[in-house]
Amino acid sequence: MVGARVTVMAVGRWLDEEPSTARAFLDDGHELGNHTQNHRDVDAMSEADSHAEIAQCAERLKKLTGTAGAWFRPSRARHASRRVRAQAAALGYRGCLSYDVDSLDFTDPGASAIVRKVLHEVRGGSVVSMHLGHSGTVEALPALLDGLRSRGLRAVTASELVSA
Repeated sequence: MVGARVTVMAVGRWLDEEPSTARAFLDDGHELGNHTQNHRDVDAMSEADSHAEIAQCAERLKKLTGTAGAWFRPSRARHASRRVRAQAAALGYRGCLSYDVDSLDFTDPGASAIVRKVLHEVRGGSVVSMHLGHSGTVEALPALLDGLRSRGLRAVTASELVSA
């Protein structure tokens, strides 16, 4: 992804399984954030369980990178509830991320469908939700990045987007 920088919202289980991949993202100038330990619906959990989901992933990130990351994004929800936002803040997160463009790549619609949907909806300042582990996502990236460049846009980390 030459010229592209992204924020990977990492699930703690994935960090346990793929620590070298997570480290490679950081080494390439991307950032990692917390996307819960097990990718369960934190809003549907008890307060103690949702706190544990966030805290356990934060611990994995700290162990792997020395920091829990700046950003939290709840799993299975576009927006964090008030309770989850408070829990993330108490654990030191700068903010809770949401997104305005859902690529639906996790449904495996194929690269061309992902490219069409994202480029139809993306605007300057958009946050696009995409997922690791789907071949269509990987295949779509060159066309997506070209499409962004043709519009004068580029992929940046959440921290870069917020500071712009």
